[in-house]
Parts: sequence; C-alpha cells; structure tokens
Amino acid sequence: MQLEQRINWLLLFGLVALWGTSFIAINVSLRAFTPDQVVVLRLSIGAAVLLAFMLAKGKRLPLNPVAWLHFMIMGLLGNVLPFWFIAKGQLLVTSGMAGLLMAIMPLMTLILAHFFITGENLNRNKLLGFVLGITGIGLILGPTILGSQNSLIGCLLVLSAAVLYATNTIVARRLPTYSSSVVSTCVTLCAALISLILWPSVLQIDWPQVNQLSLMTTLWLGVFPTGVAAAIFFVLIRRAGPTFLSNINYLIPVVAYFAGALVLGETVVWHDMVALLAILFGIGVSRRPV
Repeated sequence: MQLEQRINWLLLFGLVALWGTSFIAINVSLRAFTPDQVVVLRLSIGAAVLLAFMLAKGKRLPLNPVAWLHFMIMGLLGNVLPFWFIAKGQLLVTSGMAGLLMAIMPLMTLILAHFFITGENLNRNKLLGFVLGITGIGLILGPTILGSQNSLIGCLLVLSAAVLYATNTIVARRLPTYSSSVVSTCVTLCAALISLILWPSVLQIDWPQVNQLSLMTTLWLGVFPTGVAAAIFFVLIRRAGPTFLSNINYLIPVVAYFAGALVLGETVVWHDMVALLAILFGIGVSRRPV
C-alpha cells in the first residue's frame, strides 16, 4: 500500500474513532450537564478549534451576508438540532444504541436525494437497501416497544437526528460550494451562536460543582469529535474523495455499539447484532450499481 493510501486510511480510522466514541462522551457529559448545555459547550469549543484551524491555513471569514444565511441553515440542521436530539435521546437510550440507530442516515439520504437532487433517482438496489435498513430499525424498535433498557422515545429522538443529518446533506448539495475549511468553521460558529441564543442556561453553570470527569469529557467532545474531526473530514474528502469517505458509514455504528459495551458496560444483545448487520448490508446493497 502506498504512503498516500496509508495516510488516508489512518485519517479515516481516526475519524471513525472520534465520531464512534463521541456517544460515550455524551453519556458521561450528561451526568453533570443538561442536553442543552452539552450542545452549547461542544459547539462553542469546536468552533474555537475550527477557527484556529482556518486562520492557520490563511483563510478569512466571508463578508457575503447570503453565505452566512446558508451557514446558519446548515448549522441549525446539521449541528444544533441533531446534537440536541442525540443528547436528549441518550438520557433514555444507551450510547451504543444511539450509535447503532445513526446508521440509518445514509439510507435516509438516498430517499431524500431522489426527490431533491437531479440524477439521484431511486433504483431497485437503493430501494432494497432502504428496505433492509428499515427492517434493521424494526428489529431494534420491536424489543424496545416490548420492554428493554432503551426507551422508544429515546430511539425516536436519535432517529430524528439521523433524518436531520440526511436533510442537511441534501441542503448542502443544493447550496453554493465554499472552501471546506471556511464552511466547516462558519457553520460551527453559526451553530454555536444559535445554540447559545436558544439555551442561555449554560451561562449559569456552577462550575465548581461540576463533576470533573463530565467536565473533561465535554471538553474532549468539543475539541476532538466536534472540532478536530470536522477538520479531518474536510482534509480527507479533499485527499480521497467522498466514495472513500463513505466507508465511515459501515464503521461508526460498530465502534459506537461495542465501545459502549466495553467502556460503559452496556448490554450486547443478539437482536441488535442482527439489526446492525441488516442496516450495514442495506447500505452496501444500496451502493451497488444496477
């Protein structure tokens, strides 16, 4: 394997590790902070990291007000709302379950793209992949409805976040193209501002009373899965392209599920394994050419 390919794979695995374990960090952060506060803190810290990254590359913030309107939309759909839904949902479901449910996002993107993106029409493989994915979700929600350690409401909140991520992907593809480092920074800055306006309670936190472990995980969540990971994402998509990057859809749910079991002692059950295989197989089938 050539050096360039090795670097790409290292970046990919780094991205998977950061995003796959972020659900654990959210779980620990929620022991001391509300979901609202977790969202504001991680976005504010992440925005600071990305701003430093952008300035280090010699880029500047745009002055075009229309561009900032686009960034506000993407920040709301791609950061503020899904982050809040995930944090709120993780009060009611395990971190592994949250990561597992997020695997439906690429399949939801296929359905939305059919209606809103020219040339992205559904075909039999995409439909079959979506059906397999929905079957996997059914295998998850069935035992939840019948009674388990996870709440149906929590599962639906996390699924709502996945739908919002898919929606933001479509919106981003229909908007003008901007420099990758600039758009990631500006979107996160806008998201941090929106979240602070929506949830100013973060300004009233009694910091001396905050659990130190929760404080450290929240700091880590902002710096790495929110800030550094976004920078890696745009570097990797420039180096290797979106097709290579799409491999994260197979890896993140697996890492999230088993990391929750390994670190937090969450229960691994057989129907979750079957559901995970169904969803990942659905993603694979949906990408096969007809």
